Amino acid sequence: MQHIAVFTSGGDSPGMNACIRAVVRTALHEKLRVSGIYRGYQGMIEDDFVEMNAHSVSNIIQLGGTILKSARSQDFRTPQGRAKAYANLKTRHIDGIVAIGGDGTFTGANIFMQEYPDIAIVGCPGTIDNDLYGTDYTIGYDTAINTAMTAIDNIKDTANAHGRLFFVEVMGRDAGFIALMSGLATGAEDILIPEFHTDMDALVQRLEAGFRNKKNSSIVVVAEGDDAGGAFKVAEEVKKRLNSHIEIKVTVLGHVQRGGRPTCMDRVRASRMGMSAVYALLEGKRGVMIGETNRQISYTPFEQAVKHHEQLNPNFLKMVTVLA
Repeated sequence: MQHIAVFTSGGDSPGMNACIRAVVRTALHEKLRVSGIYRGYQGMIEDDFVEMNAHSVSNIIQLGGTILKSARSQDFRTPQGRAKAYANLKTRHIDGIVAIGGDGTFTGANIFMQEYPDIAIVGCPGTIDNDLYGTDYTIGYDTAINTAMTAIDNIKDTANAHGRLFFVEVMGRDAGFIALMSGLATGAEDILIPEFHTDMDALVQRLEAGFRNKKNSSIVVVAEGDDAGGAFKVAEEVKKRLNSHIEIKVTVLGHVQRGGRPTCMDRVRASRMGMSAVYALLEGKRGVMIGETNRQISYTPFEQAVKHHEQLNPNFLKMVTVLA
């Protein structure tokens, strides 16, 4: 292997730049050529490549987002699009790729390698949702939960000042990791997540019990994919049922959770995974996601990483009930 490429795809996550930096610097250390592909698979199809050197990744480890940009490619879902991507890779004599992304990124990589087995691809888990099987933590998750925690802390200040009930919606269409951890860290009265059915009667009873115990404010953290329909719908339903005149407010944190400077742990984790990805390619590995399990680097086939989502620890769910 003499020439590798790196790209970011899907939703951006803090720490992607640290991972790109590690891939480039490790490749150069091992005397490999390395190219960046702009806008993920779409850039691969449109021949949007740039050869990278050590200077290309200077002073980016602290930046959120991704210097290589990101996109979701409908063209890559077609055989014709993948054929164009392959032709561009072969023209540039690229034989190995590091793909930084999540479910869709790894699914696309798996299909591509089945059609073009001479291109080896390994992945690094870049997603704030932390829902990929085969790693304890994904790149960006630690930053996202700390961003959400800080925002909820700030909301709690104004909730206390005015005696309000706030429903705070965080990201998590299919997984409740961000909601669970940020809710626990901020002492939320309840946490609503996609993995479990929302019992609206029980929620109202818990809130009313808190008000009877002289709580002057309450916070409920809602994952966007909660089965009750998100924070606005939950707040509307609670308002109908709640036997109290307390003022109800809704805040949707949205994409603020994806941005910002990555935390120390995300920078270190992303750097470790990026370096490990290059060495995995040099060792002949392919079709695997680089993970960190029990503080050790692990390798999980793409199919397993995307099909078997990481499960929530039931002990954390018990904490919500006991400590609320």
